[in-house]
Amino acid sequence: MRLGLALGYWGRGPAADHLSLAQEAERLGYHSVWTAESWGSDAFTPLTWIAAGTSTIRLGTAVAQMAARPPTTTAMHALTLDHLSGGRMMLGLGLSGPQVVEGWYGRPFPDSPLTATREYVDVVRQVLRREAPVELDGRFHAHPYRGPDATGLGRPLKPITHPLRPDLPVLLGAEGPRNVAQTVRIADGWLPLYWAPTRPEVYGPALAALPKDFLVAPMAQVRVCDDVAEGLLPVKAMLGFYIGGMGHAARNFHADLMARMGYEDEARRIQELFLAGRREEAVRAVPDAFADEISLVGPRERVAERLAAWREGPVTDLLALAPDPRTLRVLAELNG
Repeated sequence: MRLGLALGYWGRGPAADHLSLAQEAERLGYHSVWTAESWGSDAFTPLTWIAAGTSTIRLGTAVAQMAARPPTTTAMHALTLDHLSGGRMMLGLGLSGPQVVEGWYGRPFPDSPLTATREYVDVVRQVLRREAPVELDGRFHAHPYRGPDATGLGRPLKPITHPLRPDLPVLLGAEGPRNVAQTVRIADGWLPLYWAPTRPEVYGPALAALPKDFLVAPMAQVRVCDDVAEGLLPVKAMLGFYIGGMGHAARNFHADLMARMGYEDEARRIQELFLAGRREEAVRAVPDAFADEISLVGPRERVAERLAAWREGPVTDLLALAPDPRTLRVLAELNG
């Protein structure tokens, strides 16, 4: 199991230590570093900055949101950064949810998310292969566009720039069993948001027979500390926000996943509290047991013991949300 450093997205402003953490991860032998986006900083610009300050570590988006860009634009970002970094780019994509897609990007959330995702990946693959002009008679991502307001002047194009790697890895963030099954069919890897090593059945039967070299790269908060309860607080804060605030009360994919993992009543309670403006109570309502099973928190010996369970399943890459150089170092030593 390889290690990756997950930096996430910015809060109020740029994180001063992201580049130094990426450089330390590279020095320690981490395989990859990953950025993200929500409705603030984008995923590609910080990754380009990190690329300029490193030389060997792989560079991934976990995730770049599909609604933010047409698939051809995303492919342009990926092939450009792949060239600039000497072939280190890994493209992780996610559909997000109705709240973000419609509220931030001002686009309709697709009524068939699986079809929209499949078309998006198809177009990205066509750009990166550069075998022919991009053409897709798609419902959501038609190329050329032939809608009722089209001029009729559009024609299929292929990228002027020759991609460095036609097989640049494409990974997908997916939560529901049908979405995970499609990810296994059409992508090079899967980016689980919440991964519990003891219950892979939650994600459906698709994980029983994965293609050769398929990547399973879950993100997990890692913190080496003496007090487990205190170390879990950032995990619970993240869960309170995602379960409570990253979606509508009637449609929240993160809450649905928590429910399938055996915490349905708790998930609905977190939503109620968060949406009522009682955010601190929502964080406190996150069960320690749930926060603990999807993270690696505690003294070195405890992290070492729990890390063994992550190695036993299909996980190929652990993307660690690690807040400090000491945690990065200890994790590298334990994974040795």
